[in-house]
Amino acid sequence: METTSTPTHCPYCALQCGMNITPLPQGGVGVTERPDFPVNRGALCGKGRTAAQVLSPAARLTSPLVRSGGRLVEAGWDEALDRIAGALSSVRAHGGPDAVGVFGGGGLTNEKAYGLGKFARVVLGTSQIDYNGRFCMSSAAAAGTRAFGLDRGLPFPLEDIPRTGCVVLVGSNLAETMPPSLRFFSELRDNGGTLIVVDPRRTKTAEQADLHLAPRPGTDLALALGLLHLVVAEGRTDEEYIQERTSGWEEARAAAMAHWPEYVERITGVSVPQLRQAVRMFCEPESAMVLTARGPEQQSKGTDTVGAWINLCLATGRAGRPLSGYGCLTGQGNGQGGREHGQKADQLPGYRKLEDPAARRHVAEVWGVDPDSLPGPGRSAYELLDALGTDIRALLLMGSNPVVSAPRAAHVEERLRSLDFLAVCDVVLSETAELADVVLPVTQWAEETGTTTSLEGRVLLRRRAVAPPPGVRSDLEVLHGLATRLGVEKGFPTDPEEVFGELRRASAGGPADYSGITYRRLADENGVFWPCPEVSAQGAAGTATRTPAPDGPASPPAHPGTPRLFLDRFATDDGRARFVAVAHRASAEEPDAEYPLLLTTGRVVSQYQSGAQTRRVAELNAAAPGPFIELHPRLAARLGAAEGDPLAVISRRGRAVAPARITTAIRPDTVFMPFHWPGEGRANTLTNPALDPTSKMPEFKTCAVRVEPLGPQA
Repeated sequence: METTSTPTHCPYCALQCGMNITPLPQGGVGVTERPDFPVNRGALCGKGRTAAQVLSPAARLTSPLVRSGGRLVEAGWDEALDRIAGALSSVRAHGGPDAVGVFGGGGLTNEKAYGLGKFARVVLGTSQIDYNGRFCMSSAAAAGTRAFGLDRGLPFPLEDIPRTGCVVLVGSNLAETMPPSLRFFSELRDNGGTLIVVDPRRTKTAEQADLHLAPRPGTDLALALGLLHLVVAEGRTDEEYIQERTSGWEEARAAAMAHWPEYVERITGVSVPQLRQAVRMFCEPESAMVLTARGPEQQSKGTDTVGAWINLCLATGRAGRPLSGYGCLTGQGNGQGGREHGQKADQLPGYRKLEDPAARRHVAEVWGVDPDSLPGPGRSAYELLDALGTDIRALLLMGSNPVVSAPRAAHVEERLRSLDFLAVCDVVLSETAELADVVLPVTQWAEETGTTTSLEGRVLLRRRAVAPPPGVRSDLEVLHGLATRLGVEKGFPTDPEEVFGELRRASAGGPADYSGITYRRLADENGVFWPCPEVSAQGAAGTATRTPAPDGPASPPAHPGTPRLFLDRFATDDGRARFVAVAHRASAEEPDAEYPLLLTTGRVVSQYQSGAQTRRVAELNAAAPGPFIELHPRLAARLGAAEGDPLAVISRRGRAVAPARITTAIRPDTVFMPFHWPGEGRANTLTNPALDPTSKMPEFKTCAVRVEPLGPQA
C-alpha cells in the first residue's frame, strides 16, 4: 500500500528546516528528507531527525491535570477549563484585570501568538502579557528598529551569505545551535569569502573561521567600537553612502574615536593586530555582512552592543545594498513571528506599537472593540515573572518553561509557587507545569496546521500530518473554550486558517504586513517573505480586501513578498538609516575578590532551549546526558580539578553543580555552562536578571562567579 508523506517544517529552531512526515510500516510516523526546501535542502540535525518521537503518547501529556490534595490528577476538559475560567474571574474581580498575567512563547505559531495577545487584551483586559522571546533576540530587535525603522531577523535570505565577501559572526555557535545553516558559511569560504567569528570560546563554529576573536564576555560593545575606530583611522569609511543614506554619523564617529585600539585590547583581550586584521578582512571585499546572535544580545547593554555593530555596517556602506547588511540569527522556532502579532507587552499585530492611536484604532476595528478598551503596554518578561504573587496573582502560561529558562531561576520558581493560581498549556509535563494548578495537554507541530516565520522573515506553512492522541486539544481550542466561559462568545475561532485570515486583516498596513499572504500561497511558493501587502483591484499594494466578481476584471498579480529589505530606502520617516552614538560600559556585574571569574551560558547540539522536549528523546540524551562546567586547564589546575570531577559554580543568586569538562577552547578567566537542565545543574540559577534599559533583555551571557571543587567522583 502506497503511503503519502506530508511536507512540513521542524518544530525547533528558527531555520524551520523543511521535512516530511511519513507513515512507518510498523505504525506511527517518522521524519524523512525534504530536499525541495531551500534553507536545508533535506539536511536535518539530530533534533529534527528525532522530532517525531515526542509525538508518542508515552512522551507527552494526553489528559488535563488538576491539582487535588497537593498533587496533579487527571480530569476532564470541562472541569479543567471551568477551573481556569473560575480562577481568572475571581482574581480579576478582587484585583482588577492586571492581577492576571499571560506568558507566551517563541515556539507558538503565528495564529496562537495572535490569539493569545487578543485573548489577554479583549477577554481578560490585562496589560500584563509578554513572552519568552524577550529572552532571545529583543536587543537585536530594538537596535534594528532604532537604526533601520524595522526589525526583521535577516533582511536578506540565507542564500545570499555564500555570495558575499566577508561575514562577521558575533556570538553564535550555529554549528551546534542550527547545524544545517553551517553549509552556507562553508560555501562562503569555498567561493573565496572569509568568515570572522567573535566568541569567548573556540566553538565548533569558531573552528571553521578564517579569524577567531575571543573577547572577554561582556566586552563585545568595546570590540565593535574599536573596529569602527580603525575603519575611520584607516580611511575605510564610505563617505558618499554616509552622506546619502544615513544620519547621525558625526556623533557616532566621535563616540567611536574614544575607543582607540590599545584601550580596546585592554578591555577585550583581543590584540591590536587581530583588530587590524578583522578590519582589513571586512572592508576589502565589495560586500560584507555582520550577523549577531545571543552572545552580544543577552547583555544589559545588548541594544547598544548590536547598535555598535550596525554602526560598523553603516560606516562602511554595508547595509541596504546587495549581498551586504546587518542581520540577527533569530533563535526560537517562531521567534520572529512570535514578536510580530501581539504577545509582546508593547505590540499589536503587524508589529504595530500599542501606544500608537492609529494602530489601536485599526486593530480594534478588526476585533470589533472600542480602541479605548485596549490596555496599554505592560511589563516585560522578567519584570512580569518577578511580579508574580505580588501585583499579579494568577498566570496563564502557554509554551514556555521559565523554571529552567528564566534568569535567576530559583527566584522565578519561588514567584511561580507564590501565585494564587497557575494554568499551563504544554505538550509535556515541564518543570513549570509541575507547579501548576491546572495543566492542559495541547497539540504540537505535526498534529496541527499553522504558520511560523523563520529567521529570514519567510512565512511558512506547517501542515497537520497526524491526529493528536485522544484527550489532546489545540491551543486555539483552549482560547475558544476559555473565552466562551468568560463571556466572549465570538472572536476566537478554532480553525487556524480562519485565525490567519483575521491576522492578515489586523496586520494590513503595519510594518509586518501579512495581508497578501494566504495558506494557498505558502503551500505553492514554499513560503512568502514579509512585508507582503495585499494588492488592490487597482494594482497597487494596499489594504483593500474586496475581490472582483467572477465575471469582472482579472485580479492584479499578487505582491511577490520582500526577500531583501532596504535596497531603496530604510523604513524610517526620512528613508535614512540612523547611526546611534554609543560608548562601552561595564557589565552589570564584574568579577571581584569573592567572585573572580565570569560565567557564560549557551546550548549544545543535542538539546534545545529548556530541554523540556529533547530530554524525552533517548538518542539526544545519550549524546548530551546532562550539564557540565567547561573550564580552562590553568583554572582546573588551580582548583585541583580533573576531568569529570564535580564542581560547584556559585554566584550571588545561587549555586549549580556539574562535572568538569576541561578544554583549551575557553578563556582562563571564564567558565561555560549549557542551560538545558533543571535541578542542581540548572545554569540559570546563577544568571543575572539585570535588564537592558531599552530591550529589557536580561544579562544571561555574563555574571561574576566562583568555582569550588567538590572532590573526585565516587
